[in-house]
Amino acid sequence: MEKLKNFFYAAAFLSLTSCSSSYHNHQPDRSPLQVREVQTRTFEESDTKSVMKAMINVLQDEGYIVKNAVLDLGLLTAEKSIEVEDTGGGMVLISMFRGGETNSSKLAVMEVSANVSEYGEETTKVRLNFQRKTYDTKGCVMDVNQIMDDVQYQIFFAKVSKGIFFQSENL
Repeated sequence: MEKLKNFFYAAAFLSLTSCSSSYHNHQPDRSPLQVREVQTRTFEESDTKSVMKAMINVLQDEGYIVKNAVLDLGLLTAEKSIEVEDTGGGMVLISMFRGGETNSSKLAVMEVSANVSEYGEETTKVRLNFQRKTYDTKGCVMDVNQIMDDVQYQIFFAKVSKGIFFQSENL
């Protein structure tokens, strides 16, 4: 019985100290079509390059580092790091098993990818996807969340629209 008890404690300790990640899709039940509707906007601009430039400017204004921009494919990726602190009560239990050491989250990385394409003769369609990865103090991914906040997408697309206007007016 004592061996089984020790095995349980060792298994619990290892599971609490190892890197683990989970993918959470914190969104109400939405069909793929509903998700696409939130993530997609059409701009009255036939030049996809202008739309991509406006998006790059907005992302840089928001603190993102552009990682990839491929005009031929209409691909744009960017990310920004955010320092965070996990204040969850579950860290006390983990701390007890680790002798006072916690592995609380310290960094979140917001990632965005975009697909920019011609849509008809005078419009450009943009589809965005925001994702947040949370890392612990050891650099292990703790959590991955697709961002499905309708307002965040609306605000971003409004800024892109404004950026397209500024470019067309040479401002």
